[in-house]
Amino acid sequence: MEYHGKAVLVVGLARSGIAATKVLKSLGARVIANDIKRREELGDSILELETLDVELCLGCTPDDLVEKVDLIVISPSVPIDSPFIQKAQRLGREVISELELAYRLCRAPVIAITGTNGKTTTVTLTGEMLKKAGFNAYVLGNIGVPFVSKALGMDEDDIAVVEVSSFQLEAVRHFHPHVAAILNITPDHLNRHKTMENYIAAKARIFENCTPNDWVVLNADNEAAARLATQVRGQVLFFSRLKQLSKGAWVEGGKVVLDIGQGKEEVCGVEDIFIPGAHNLENALAAALMARVMGATAQDIAVTLKTFKGVEHRIEYVDTIRGVKFYNDSKGTNPDASIKAIQAMKGPTVLIAGGMDKGSSFDEFIDAFGKTVTHMVVLGETADKLIRTAKEKGFEEVYRVNTVEESVRKAFSLASPGYNVLFSPACASWDMFKDYEERGRVFKSAVRALKGEFE
Repeated sequence: MEYHGKAVLVVGLARSGIAATKVLKSLGARVIANDIKRREELGDSILELETLDVELCLGCTPDDLVEKVDLIVISPSVPIDSPFIQKAQRLGREVISELELAYRLCRAPVIAITGTNGKTTTVTLTGEMLKKAGFNAYVLGNIGVPFVSKALGMDEDDIAVVEVSSFQLEAVRHFHPHVAAILNITPDHLNRHKTMENYIAAKARIFENCTPNDWVVLNADNEAAARLATQVRGQVLFFSRLKQLSKGAWVEGGKVVLDIGQGKEEVCGVEDIFIPGAHNLENALAAALMARVMGATAQDIAVTLKTFKGVEHRIEYVDTIRGVKFYNDSKGTNPDASIKAIQAMKGPTVLIAGGMDKGSSFDEFIDAFGKTVTHMVVLGETADKLIRTAKEKGFEEVYRVNTVEESVRKAFSLASPGYNVLFSPACASWDMFKDYEERGRVFKSAVRALKGEFE
C-alpha cells in the first residue's frame, strides 16, 4: 500500500501507537492520532507527537473519525469488537494492528513467537543465538521495542525476532512469518477474548498465512498448542521436555537434542543451561529449534544456553537482605506464569501476588504452593479473590496490603534467613501501573530502600 497522502487513523497512543504514528508520518501519510485518555493522562510520552504535523484527538472515542480516513491502525489495547471498528468495517475501511503495519513495511524475514507464557525469554534467547551465529537479529515486539519502529531500517539479510500477543493477532491480514512459534496456551485474557476457543483461535492466526516453505514450532507437551498442528500448512517442528521425538527438539540422556530433518545433533546438557526451571528448559528447546532453522549451528546454540542469564522482571534475582533473597517476577501476569516461578524456587518462599483481574481462576495457583510457599501477601484488584481462594483451599497465611512498598516490608517481616521473597503477581499490572515493567521497577526500588535501612 502507498501511504503518501493517505489519511490514517492511529488508535491507542502507548508505545506501539506512537511508533506507528511517527513511521506513517515519515512515509507522508496524513495522520490522526487518537486515545481515549486525556492529554494530562498520557504524560510525557505524547510530547514527541506534538512536534509533528499530526492531528491529535485525545480524551474521546474514535467513532466520529472513521469516515475521515483510508486506513485504521489499532494498538493491542483496543478490542477488535469495539463499536468504531464495526463501523469501519461497514464503511469498508481496513483495520490493522501495528504488527500488520510493521510486517508490510519490513523486508527482513520474520520469526514470530507467541504463547501464554515464556515469550519474552524465548524471543530474547532466540535473538542471542542468532547474534552468536553472526546474524544481525532485531529483538522486537511486546518485549519493549515496537516492531514498526525498526521495520523500515531492516533489509533482507537481517532477521526480525518478534514477540507477538493474541491482541495484536486479532487484526492481522497478510502477516506471514517465515518461522512461527506457539510456546503454550493456558487460560489468560478471558476478560478480553471471552472464551478459550476465541483465545486459541487468536493465537493460531500467527501461522494462518504460512506456506510449505515456512516453519511452525509447537509445544508437544501442551495439548492446546499441539492440537493446532492439524491446521498448519507449513513444516511443523515439535519440542518436548517430557518425551523423545523423531524430529524437533527434545531431551535425551540428560542432553538437549535437535533434529530439523538433517540428522540428530546434541547441543548441550540440560544442567548446562544457565537459566533455571522446567519452563526455561521449554523456552530453550523452542529457541534452539528456531535458531537452528535460520542457520545457527548447534555450537552457537550451546554457547548461548550456557551463558544467557535471563530477562529483567522474569524470576530476576534482586538482592539479599539479612539472609532473605528477593526475586522480581513482575512478568508473571497470569497464574500459570507464576506457578512456574514458584516451581523454580529452592527453599521456603513468601509470595507477593495480586493485580488486575483478567478473569482467571486461582485454584491451581494456590494448589501449586505445596511446601514451598509459606505465606502470601496480596494487593490490587484481585486481593479479595486471592484471599477467598486461599481460604477455600485451607491456606490461612494470607496478608493484605495496599502498595508494593508495603508488600516488600510485610513479606520481609514474615521471612527468616534462608527464605525467598518472590514477587510474582499472577495478574496484569494495569490496575495500579502502566505496565509490568513499571511494576517490577517499583518492587526493585522498594527492595533497595529496605536494604538501605540495614546498611
